[in-house]
Amino acid sequence: MKNLKKYNLKCPYCGAPAICRPASSVYGKDTIDRGSYLYVCSRWPACDAYVSAHKRNRKPMGTMANRSLRQKRILAHQALKRLQKERHMDKWAAYVWLQAKLGLDENQAHIGMFSEQMCEKVISLCHPPVKPGGGMAA
Repeated sequence: MKNLKKYNLKCPYCGAPAICRPASSVYGKDTIDRGSYLYVCSRWPACDAYVSAHKRNRKPMGTMANRSLRQKRILAHQALKRLQKERHMDKWAAYVWLQAKLGLDENQAHIGMFSEQMCEKVISLCHPPVKPGGGMAA
């Protein structure tokens, strides 16, 4: 790939610069996509923050996240995907629904940008509590 834009990321946890590396530098032999890249904190593994990069242009897919936040984002994505499947929505419709529920515009409604608290909100919106008697709470 030529003419890739440089993205200067700083780790939000320790302030160190992030380095664009092949995902295999973090995942090793467990790398799912051999051509994928991550922005990894230069203090990794002491600081375990990183974010995936788009394969086409290596633009960060969100903000850098530590293990805890990465896990919350995975759970939020899974919850939204489950809701999408249960309601027979395509991905676009699921994100429009999420935007409306959270009061966000399309540029803000990216789980890869969300905090742990926003991820918790997504998870709870996608899994509403069951009312006594078996009905779904509104």
